[in-house]
Amino acid sequence: MCSAEPINCFPMLVNILSNTFLRLFNSTARIRVWSEPFYSTQSPEIKSDIFFICLSYMLTLAAGLPPHFAVSSMEDYKVKSM
Repeated sequence: MCSAEPINCFPMLVNILSNTFLRLFNSTARIRVWSEPFYSTQSPEIKSDIFFICLSYMLTLAAGLPPHFAVSSMEDYKVKSM
């Protein structure tokens, strides 16, 4: 019925249980459940925009980390914490 991954099994279990309860109450309606864990876009422009936003964020973060460690080690050296 479903793969071994929990993200796929839970919606399938909800679907089976809800349809079972509907049949117990003699209903003709059916509930359909699907799982799409990640937002998917069909447009390549949106994908490239998201990629460049994430890349610029990571580059900004990478540029800010080395000075943080340098200042931290200089403060430790000043107070002679070693």
